[in-house]
Amino acid sequence: MDRNLDPAAATLTKTLCAHLAAARYADLSAAAQREARRGVLDWAGCALAGSRHKAIDTLLAVLKETGGRPQAAVLGRDLKLGLTDAPLANGQMGHVLDFDDTHMGGVVLHASSPILPALFALAERTRVSGADLMLAYAAGFEAGIRSGLTAPGHHKGGWHLTGTLGAIAAAVAAGKLIGLDAQKLTCAMGIGATQAAGMQQNRGTMCKSFHAGKAAQNGVLAALLAERGFDSTQEIIEGQKGFCRVYSDTAAPERLIAGLGESWLIETNGHKPYACGIVLHPLIDAVIAIRRRKCIDPAAVSEISLRVHPLVLSITNVLEPRTGLQSKFSAVHSAAVALVDGDAGIAQYSDAKAADPTVAALRRKTTVVADDTLRSDEAFATIAAGGKRYDAHVPHATGTAANPMSDAAIEAKFLANATPVIGRERAQRVVEFAWTLERRPDVRDLIALLH
Repeated sequence: MDRNLDPAAATLTKTLCAHLAAARYADLSAAAQREARRGVLDWAGCALAGSRHKAIDTLLAVLKETGGRPQAAVLGRDLKLGLTDAPLANGQMGHVLDFDDTHMGGVVLHASSPILPALFALAERTRVSGADLMLAYAAGFEAGIRSGLTAPGHHKGGWHLTGTLGAIAAAVAAGKLIGLDAQKLTCAMGIGATQAAGMQQNRGTMCKSFHAGKAAQNGVLAALLAERGFDSTQEIIEGQKGFCRVYSDTAAPERLIAGLGESWLIETNGHKPYACGIVLHPLIDAVIAIRRRKCIDPAAVSEISLRVHPLVLSITNVLEPRTGLQSKFSAVHSAAVALVDGDAGIAQYSDAKAADPTVAALRRKTTVVADDTLRSDEAFATIAAGGKRYDAHVPHATGTAANPMSDAAIEAKFLANATPVIGRERAQRVVEFAWTLERRPDVRDLIALLH
């Protein structure tokens, strides 16, 4: 019998899913539990901040016209949509500002924007405890990152991993949350993976964050189909026409289960202090470090020189961004705003800031050189001004696993993102809820504060 459908078949995909299906909250390490709490709080703030973006207005106008009965909340909008439409909206708003968490351990993936909207929607379908949500979050994270590791050429091939791997992660997370057994969770993973899509060509457009929403939506659909007996291959990752071979020019299927159970990959998640592509963060840190040591008049600057990992130029080489979304993928823009404002937050990646003449002038004085001896979270910066040169080296960018944001910094970021949307009192209640998430009996109480 074909291994695709033989229930007795032992495949790599099924081995992973059997492990995740059997996992219990007590199996999560203290570090994994902490990162789950931090991830929920950080992502919720990013989604609330993104809820007012014009891309979300357009998406919601269409979803309200085409959608079914209201079942799940849209964050920050006092609106409910269908069980698959709400994750689409919440997933896009969580990623639209490019402020959401990013895993950098060999796979560049914004895991929370696909996973958490799927889990939030299903938590309104039936009561879900905070501990159950944390476990499902960690399980989806594990599946998404491990699938990415099997396809080393995936990113190089032009795929946007938050759309592709995000669909896999969301499907496994959703399936875990609704209690699928190993066989059905394997099918959920297959149904999610066969919907995997998203192209890097759409960086700087509304479509990039749309990928995250579609991944969340696809994950919910995959889990609900699998729950009712909808099947898929049991070798969706490692099969001869499986994910790691179709989506990558090289394949490493054995990495799907290598070291399985030794630790949780969510433990090495990263969080963003800046609202732009993660590879830009080291150079922003470096320019801000110079600015803090020396007050430099932007008009006096003759050159900003940056030395970065090659990935930076392959992802963020937009020289003259026309919109805020485009500027999130511009190394020269990021260096310019870091010097002018000493920050790279939401305001620094607006349409107005992209058109700012002071920033534009500095962009044209900035040069970026790739250095393959640097780590992806490392950068050097030199600013020449007034006949003097100022240098900075950042070995590990703020927010990465090697230089993580503190809990206090995560909380402050959430409050800054959430307070303008839901008010200070409700935002503070969300903080208290998130830090004690594992003790909460019903996640709907959290969603009500974010709605």
